[in-house]
Amino acid sequence: MKIIKPSFVIEDEIDGKKILKNLERYARTCYKSEDKICDGSAEKLIANVIKRGHESVIEHEKVTVRLICDRGVTHEIVRHRIASYSQESTRYCDYHKKGEIQIIEPLFFVNQPEKYGAWEKAMEETEKAYNKLIELGATPQEARSVLPNSLKTEIVVTFNLREWRHFFKLRCSPAAHPQMREIIIPLFQEFKKRIPVIFDDIEVG
Repeated sequence: MKIIKPSFVIEDEIDGKKILKNLERYARTCYKSEDKICDGSAEKLIANVIKRGHESVIEHEKVTVRLICDRGVTHEIVRHRIASYSQESTRYCDYHKKGEIQIIEPLFFVNQPEKYGAWEKAMEETEKAYNKLIELGATPQEARSVLPNSLKTEIVVTFNLREWRHFFKLRCSPAAHPQMREIIIPLFQEFKKRIPVIFDDIEVG
């Protein structure tokens, strides 16, 4: 068994300024005001579009991200409707053949040795049970019934920029699950750094 921390990879080459210029061209189609395009006009126009709530324009651009996290977190992620998902499948992945299962460390137990120890023991027993079932002839889709929420998984997520805004507002909130915030707040900060204007009005608590 291997205990790892969550992480993410932004799969797309993000050119934030190019994204804004594209969005400006799409938005100006509505008014046939392409003649007003100049240096700095994209930032101003898109900021105004967002301020006025006309966010359908920003749906034209998308970003794809690979999240490495526990399965409990992905159960919440896939509730977002306007998206494409590709997730590591416990039906087909044979973790016995890979030599070990990987588990995401729960940040809320890290400085609580008694709770951490109880969790770690449960994970070790889970791995033993999974391996035993495979050795007895169970298929991966049968043996997965003993796998925990803490199991590491990879999910590739594609949202348009409007849905990313919605996602970050919900999943960076203090009301969100701690393990969700652990991975999504750094992702949000990376988006904010790479793409001007689009996320400037979103505050993380």
